[in-house]
Amino acid sequence: MPKMNLDETDVKILAVLQGDARLTNVELAERIHLSPSPCLRRTKRLEESGVIRGYRADLDRSLVGLGLTVFVEIKVDRHSRRNADGLATALAALPEVVSCCMVSGAADFLVELVVPDLPAYERLLSDRLLTLPMVADIRSNFALRVIKTAGPLALAPAEKSLA
Repeated sequence: MPKMNLDETDVKILAVLQGDARLTNVELAERIHLSPSPCLRRTKRLEESGVIRGYRADLDRSLVGLGLTVFVEIKVDRHSRRNADGLATALAALPEVVSCCMVSGAADFLVELVVPDLPAYERLLSDRLLTLPMVADIRSNFALRVIKTAGPLALAPAEKSLA
């Protein structure tokens, strides 16, 4: 997928929406110093192009009973496209997985899991992760304290060409 060229106004819209996606179009337009009609057109274009993939609530994990975050490194057994794709599909289907990346290095996948507590993670590990046939090794890293959660992306407008 080609990178979308974002101008300064697009970047402003995205920065404001990352901070508060519940703003009305009029409030958004006021914050970026644009009239509502062009602001709405630009926002719709960003949505339709896939730059804005959706809107969601940012929940306090502890307050909803999900007090344990685990970063899991998983190695694929017998490296093959089929095993990697199978593991990716299995991980994406787990509701406890909030983030998952195929990575380079010692592990093949880095997975962020959120569960209520250590016994819940042990059940997930024993009953689901370790039963996957394409898993060779799993290493678990437990979050002790959250320093920063997924925050706004640092965006910059596209460079203007000198043509």
